[in-house]
Amino acid sequence: MCWKTLLLLLLYSDAQATLSHRWTRAVLFPAAYRPKRSSTLPLNPVLQSSLEEVELLYEFLLAELEISPDLKISIKDEELASLRKASDFRAICNDVIPKSIPDIRRLSASLSSRPGILKKEDFERTALTLAYTAYRTALSQGYQKDVWAQSLLSLFRALRHDLMRSSGPRASP
Repeated sequence: MCWKTLLLLLLYSDAQATLSHRWTRAVLFPAAYRPKRSSTLPLNPVLQSSLEEVELLYEFLLAELEISPDLKISIKDEELASLRKASDFRAICNDVIPKSIPDIRRLSASLSSRPGILKKEDFERTALTLAYTAYRTALSQGYQKDVWAQSLLSLFRALRHDLMRSSGPRASP
């Protein structure tokens, strides 16, 4: 009887691990896993794969960005905008990161309840969402500014919490 219980428990934990791994891959940014027909963007795009690309992303964020009325983000600097990585940047900003308050709040709630540290692509997208939220906060007025500022603060706290977890002491296996 005891070995049957142990076997059942082992099968249950294996099934749980398989299902949880399969269904949590796109929890934070589901649009990254849903390609659009009109987009040439690869599935699950990532901007930073080298130090040079990290510096380029920093330049994109420092360059003057423009948000159109339909919430499309573009880089005003023509030289930067002509780079190949700039098209990836625009695609991630326009197709992957959340842009509405409810979507950003949903992301913040998911981040705050998420165990472990973020994957590189999730951290990158969260940082881009933080930059977008800061930009929208600066452009807003009155009550809307307060709502955007609350979203900005919750994203900042989630990123700070992730950075503190990733830089903390690691348990050895």
